[in-house]
Amino acid sequence: MLRKLRVGAAALTMGLLTACGGSAAGGADGVIEYWLWDSGQQPGYQKCADAFARQNPGLSVRISQYGWDTYWQKLTAGFIADAAPDVFTDHLARFAQFADLKVLRPLDELGPTQDIQDTDYQPGLAELWKGQDGHRYGSPKDWDTVALFYSKKALSDAGVDPAELQNLSWNPQDGGSFEKLVAHLTMDVNGKRGDEPGFDSHRVKTHGMSAEGSGGQGWGQTQWSAFTGSAGWQVTDKNPWGTHFNLDQPAFQDTLKWYFGLARKGYLPTYAEIGGANPINTDKQIQSGIAAMGISGSWMISTFSKLTDEAGKPLEIGVAPTPIGPTGKRASMFNGLADSITTLSKQPENAAKWVKFLSGAECQKIIGESGVVFPARPEATELAIQYNQKERNLDVTPFTDQVKNKTTFLFPVTSNAADIIALVNPRMDSVYIGSDPPSSLTKVNDQLNDLFKVVG
Repeated sequence: MLRKLRVGAAALTMGLLTACGGSAAGGADGVIEYWLWDSGQQPGYQKCADAFARQNPGLSVRISQYGWDTYWQKLTAGFIADAAPDVFTDHLARFAQFADLKVLRPLDELGPTQDIQDTDYQPGLAELWKGQDGHRYGSPKDWDTVALFYSKKALSDAGVDPAELQNLSWNPQDGGSFEKLVAHLTMDVNGKRGDEPGFDSHRVKTHGMSAEGSGGQGWGQTQWSAFTGSAGWQVTDKNPWGTHFNLDQPAFQDTLKWYFGLARKGYLPTYAEIGGANPINTDKQIQSGIAAMGISGSWMISTFSKLTDEAGKPLEIGVAPTPIGPTGKRASMFNGLADSITTLSKQPENAAKWVKFLSGAECQKIIGESGVVFPARPEATELAIQYNQKERNLDVTPFTDQVKNKTTFLFPVTSNAADIIALVNPRMDSVYIGSDPPSSLTKVNDQLNDLFKVVG
């Protein structure tokens, strides 16, 4: 299996290298081609593009937005066919593979971006975008953490004061006060709650918690990472560029046994209910009544704020912190996006001017005032917090407190990213479905570690 995976990656590498030797891609005549996937962010970045054009006569930015799946398919095809943009929004889950394939241009070798400083951004964010060679390949644009979104009506109907969510704790033995709340918020088709006698776990109307698949493709970011993190577990021996995995550790496997066990109890949707391979997101589960609350990322704040009920009226949503774990602390994965320049750009210096503007104070202020995401610069993050409080009457500090209180851990960045996902994702699906126990991940862990022995 390892050989088969590596053949696929090797073939892609050859295609990309061949493409790099062909004609240049990207924009022409001062038109910088910029791609992103988030339609919610496009208006803000169009404002940035307009401001950039005013300050740089002769240059303009053409923004193309594609849905998540189409975006990555089109980008990969673009690298092969000499049709990639000058600049694109990069994700840490993809960055390592692109760095391996040498399709990203070092920003520290271009005049406009060579003086980007790590200290301009949230601590630890900029360092993630440096390759193993020490070069910077991405300029931070925003960051994210996770928290609990909940339906205020669901809590009210269950007689739960939202204040109760502020100090929940969990453990892998009995789930602690967190599982007790999840059980109480769960209701079967007969109106019995999960903590009441006669509850039917096989005929559930509303689950106490949402689920967004097994988490195999993103290291459980919006699934179980807040629990494994607060149990003291980390994915690899070091980050970024770890080479030894820890999927065999009890802290990880015990946490997954408890987490996916919630689905067996009826408190969490089953794999089949939400379409595990392409799951219904938490916002839709809460909106439809499938779930009362669920973990999701700060990039979804705008989406949650626009939800409506069956009558078309605004659905009141609240945000609460992730529960305290066995370590005595909360935890959230700390992730972020960056802008990268492709090696196929025929105007790298112009592209670098745009990248520098994107991560600069002016554009970051524009994005902060739009309230869609938390910009990478701390001062712009404060603008996003203020926007949500004033315009949405939404307290988003459960997201920002994770950074303030230093309870975050970084998204794992490693080489061989595509092969790792191919190995981990189906095995995690099996654990969620219940066809394999969490202990089966020990074998996967050996395969991951062997992968680094074979290909480095």
